[in-house]
Amino acid sequence: MTFDLLIRNGTIVDGSGGEPVVGDVAVRDGIIVGIGAGLDGDADRVIDATGLLITPGFVDLHTHYDGQAIWSDRLTPSSAHGVTTAVMGNCGVGFAPCRPEDHDVLVDVMAGVEDIPGVVMVDGLPWHWETFPEFLDALESRPRDIDVAALLPHSPLRVYVMGRRGVEREPATTEDLDLMRKLAEEAVRAGALGFASSRFTLHKTESGRPIPSYDADRSEIEAIARGVEAGGGGLIQFVPDLVAGDYEPVLRTVFDVAAEVGLPVTFTLAIGNAGEPFFLDALTMVEKANANGGDITAQIFPRPIGLVLGLELSGNPFVMYPSFREIAALPLAEKVAEMRKPEVRQRILGDKPASDGHPLMFAAQAWDYMFPLTDPPNYEPAPSDSIGARARARGVSPLEEAYDRLLDDDGHAMLLVTLANFRDGSLDTVADLIRRDDVVLGLGDGGAHYGMICDASFPTYMLTHWVRDRPTGRLSIPEAVRELTSVPARVAGLHDRGRIAVGYKADLNVIDPDAIRLHRPVIRRDLPAGGRRLDQTADGYVATVVSGAVIAENGIPTDARPGRLIRGRRPVPQV
Repeated sequence: MTFDLLIRNGTIVDGSGGEPVVGDVAVRDGIIVGIGAGLDGDADRVIDATGLLITPGFVDLHTHYDGQAIWSDRLTPSSAHGVTTAVMGNCGVGFAPCRPEDHDVLVDVMAGVEDIPGVVMVDGLPWHWETFPEFLDALESRPRDIDVAALLPHSPLRVYVMGRRGVEREPATTEDLDLMRKLAEEAVRAGALGFASSRFTLHKTESGRPIPSYDADRSEIEAIARGVEAGGGGLIQFVPDLVAGDYEPVLRTVFDVAAEVGLPVTFTLAIGNAGEPFFLDALTMVEKANANGGDITAQIFPRPIGLVLGLELSGNPFVMYPSFREIAALPLAEKVAEMRKPEVRQRILGDKPASDGHPLMFAAQAWDYMFPLTDPPNYEPAPSDSIGARARARGVSPLEEAYDRLLDDDGHAMLLVTLANFRDGSLDTVADLIRRDDVVLGLGDGGAHYGMICDASFPTYMLTHWVRDRPTGRLSIPEAVRELTSVPARVAGLHDRGRIAVGYKADLNVIDPDAIRLHRPVIRRDLPAGGRRLDQTADGYVATVVSGAVIAENGIPTDARPGRLIRGRRPVPQV
């Protein structure tokens, strides 16, 4: 036989969780057509995978590439970490449907919730769509490195239907609900994977207001869900109010609606660093719902949910101090020179923060959960390495320690704040949860929080920290690969990928398990209007393949852009 691609003699980790086998994988016309030892045939391209792993391409359930997928043909960091399918539209925010007069509203929402500078969106988005199907057409017209799928976001839908009343979070009328249901059905028929919503207190617009979907009632969630079901079905993605801690009231509404309508749900689960273990109550609800025939998964991030702070980034411990704001706009070298002056240091350290600022900046002085971010980055640092502990050891205030650490590396230093999942100073609780069948990996947020978070690299963290480097609680390679491939593919309803099997989509990774390494994030200025973003790279990805085309070799992207829009759920391939 003749193949387009033949990967020879690799250790095949097929995504099922079963034991690896050594063999070949053959691809033709973007589909896996042969698996076995010593496959017979010629190929246009042969990759020798001796001593290497062959895995399915990774599926990322929780991204925000809604903008980047329009203005860029590469979805990094995700595609640099083996991700070949990204689902966007999460948290109920996005750019469609949208009337021209509401562009500013959606920019305000995305700038506040997802830390995407407004100028980047204004410069980077052509806005040549209004309806959600037209937005999907815009996505489809743009070649890119990996596949994308989209959820219908609740906040734009609400504003589109209700106008200013939606922005002001007024209750929807019967007519509003009917139109939301109709538009949700239209979106799913056009290719939406489902719909997404949020009730998270910290999801605010850049102007400081709660997002439009924040307190939408049950009737509204149900109307949209029934539209999704009428359009052919799909996933409900939901963010409860993680700050309140009490998951029960909001999740009960979503779970009940899902049970009545017959839709699966995936929701954000965060583990508090201390205090009452509210996440256990949420998991009990999941167990009960699934025992009654539901399909609910808690979505968890496999390292601390947190922020990256620095003098070049959106936040740092002094970003709300008037004295720091006087020099904040200076070029980095000049800013560092100013901060090293004793009188400037004394003035900033003696100042008090203003009341305005980013809603997450409450965490900018969580000293015992703040750590220098090293290279390679340590996302499970010892409590003794925290800014608070280091300050106590030096006999100085935490403010002084943070000030000094920000000046390391000539001001390029970064600090990691572990907001959640770092219970009692470790990831032990995460280790227990990621093995559960009702838990799925996600929350990497690729395409968002450009100046504050760089978590889309979590697949590489799974393969390094959780498989190889952690002293206890490690996963096997088949377990980790399963959690990155077939499990999220099933949750998304994309049953044609996430496995190495004949008839499945030829999305693959060839990985050197000994060489794989995660680098510290770096700052790039490659967004529209010269916008800044955090990016993160890795070693060890020998090749990443999308639909049979190699999109990257040894960390270097090729010219191939085989990524396409996925329209709707996909069945298991019939061979």
